[in-house]
Amino acid sequence: MTEPTSKPDPTSSKPLPPNVYQLDAPAAPDTPPLAGSLRTSVAIIGGGIVGLTTALHLAEAGVDVTVLEAQEPGWGASGNNGGQLNPGLKFDPDVIEASYGPDLGARMVAFAYDTPNRTLALIKRLGIACEARQNGTLRVAYSARAVGGVEATARQCIARGMPVTMLDREKVAEATGTERYLAAMRDSRGGDVNPLAYIRGLAKAALAAGAKIHGRTHVRVLQQTLAGWALQTDSGTVQAEKILIATNGFTDDLWSGLRRTIVPVFSAIAASAPLPSELARRILPARSSVYESGRITVYYRVDAHDRLLIGGRGPMRPISHPGDIAYLTDYAKRLWPELAGQSWTHGWNSRLAMTQDHWPHLHEPAANALIYLGCNGRGVALGTAIAEQLAARLIKGAAAELDLPIVSQKTIRFHGLWPLAVLSVVLHGRLMDRLGL
Repeated sequence: MTEPTSKPDPTSSKPLPPNVYQLDAPAAPDTPPLAGSLRTSVAIIGGGIVGLTTALHLAEAGVDVTVLEAQEPGWGASGNNGGQLNPGLKFDPDVIEASYGPDLGARMVAFAYDTPNRTLALIKRLGIACEARQNGTLRVAYSARAVGGVEATARQCIARGMPVTMLDREKVAEATGTERYLAAMRDSRGGDVNPLAYIRGLAKAALAAGAKIHGRTHVRVLQQTLAGWALQTDSGTVQAEKILIATNGFTDDLWSGLRRTIVPVFSAIAASAPLPSELARRILPARSSVYESGRITVYYRVDAHDRLLIGGRGPMRPISHPGDIAYLTDYAKRLWPELAGQSWTHGWNSRLAMTQDHWPHLHEPAANALIYLGCNGRGVALGTAIAEQLAARLIKGAAAELDLPIVSQKTIRFHGLWPLAVLSVVLHGRLMDRLGL
């Protein structure tokens, strides 16, 4: 029997981080707190992209499914991220296949690089209005070391028939509007969305399909029973045959030891006011999403309203103003000096889950229990795509094939020191990137 618990949180409801997406996203659907007791076939803990998309697929298959979210759908990183749909995993295709073999490894490569297509197809099928675009992803390099890495990735992708091209210095300057980069890899499958609008659309679609979603419902105790699982919240209880835990950067001690298998890292984003039309045409004219190839990634895009959004590692605490991340807005002006004098209206952040080995973690720790976390900054497309397979696994069990490996939990040593460790890694990475090493 598993009987983990979590410490009570004195705040039952917190406001959304002050992101720019709220200006354009539709109103959140009604997801009232759980009141009383209920029985369900599948209980999902966590109302982010993974939890809601899994619930959607289960409900569409006729499964009675209930989502329990501690705040509201989109409150965490799922509704506060950079909005990029990036193909692939952290590792190159050759490394993935060498690590997991010609069968699973090849399936992982094909699956991971197709995740933007799967996400955009789901958005189209559901008719979610979230400013979805497929204008490609640029992985840009500003040092000789980074160029070598980008070229190696491109060669491996091209060898597998992927729609990837290399851009030289002149072409990448045309694509980005800045002279900083030496080269770039363009993957035409990449894209972007308004993530808050996307997750609210997912929630609405899941509800319409028959799923139940309860916000402001923090699961405090989880127990395995003869019939499945018992979940206790502040306002009620749930009896479920099967469970999925999808809490990512906000994972607590609900499942014993799980919190210590990931490192929660804050990713921060600054958003400008809509740029003047002439300036907006010069910055990222093709509207591709961009992320830098470096130890500490900076990423950016121009949204559907001509706002520049630039993000990267931020303070290890919640922020609410662009002045809290002036290093990002200053860097934007270094890329595009014409931004001097433009106003920055929003600054926010949220917690992502990073894993020590940089792979996403899929656990099956007990009968009728799944755990998925550790998107490592690629949660929008990857989380959307894996959810369909998680739903199939919850329905069919081991007969459902997965395109990611099931791994055992491994606690990170000295986990209590993670804030200091993250700060050290970020400072060291920024220094090495600055030196081009």
